[in-house]
Amino acid sequence: MASYLKNVAIIGASGRIGRIILDSLDASSQFEITVISRKESNANFPPSVTALKTDYSDKDLEALFKGKDVVISAVGASAFGEQKKFVDAAIRAGVKRFIPSEFSANSQNDAVLQLLPLFEQKKELVEYLKSKETDGLTWTGIAASGLFDWGLANGFLGFDITSHTATIWDGGDKSFTLTNQKALGEAVASVLVHSHEGRNQFLFIASVETTQKDILAVLEEESGVKWTVNETTTDIQVNEGVKKLAAGDFNGAFPLVRATAFGNTPGLHSNYAKEEKLANNVLGLELETVNDVIKRVLSE
Repeated sequence: MASYLKNVAIIGASGRIGRIILDSLDASSQFEITVISRKESNANFPPSVTALKTDYSDKDLEALFKGKDVVISAVGASAFGEQKKFVDAAIRAGVKRFIPSEFSANSQNDAVLQLLPLFEQKKELVEYLKSKETDGLTWTGIAASGLFDWGLANGFLGFDITSHTATIWDGGDKSFTLTNQKALGEAVASVLVHSHEGRNQFLFIASVETTQKDILAVLEEESGVKWTVNETTTDIQVNEGVKKLAAGDFNGAFPLVRATAFGNTPGLHSNYAKEEKLANNVLGLELETVNDVIKRVLSE
């Protein structure tokens, strides 16, 4: 298995996405994992991984990346702009693969960028990675859209399990795909094990293909309760999000993130199963039913 990327460095492993990836790679027992975090970080990691701290200087990063097959960036929005520094250090250290902090809505889509201008930094990084292919560094981007089970459990997707209340956009008939946490972690692991499959590619993954109306119907069926529905529209949600962001309230980004899946903005292509080339088959992922996911979330 010559293409197996075994020695892994993860930046941003204490964040929500980073922890999902770390836990999946650690559970597989196939990888030598090094977690790289800021010197002031107090995050705790499993004893099975090597945890190193850095000042994020060019020299420090290069030294930490030495001997690594792949660098996975799972940094949050505040650090999107730092990733070019990571790429340059990875090249100098002889790293084979760089996986940028995507794992969300498709940053290569103009309609997504219209909603989330911050994702321009993600798109620029992918272009930068393409320009570095001649330097021997390969890359893989992974678009997962929203996290389904995570967003259901904590209400982020607008379905409040405790109060049996749902916020439904534009009637709830639009279809989209979402990805479960386990599938996201498995997708990253699969890219490392079958590295040729995702070499210099932007991959789309999904766990469910559904609509808001279908999710609501299953939630009502499984809970045995008629839910209260608050109707809204894409325009209302997007306008409120933009106003909050303009006022310095970062919570305004949340409805804009939801809009990349639920919204009726033309050209979003938020149903990866129908509007993009789904990479599930090459990565060994299967679509799940909304019923199975909701049963699991409710039981937990």
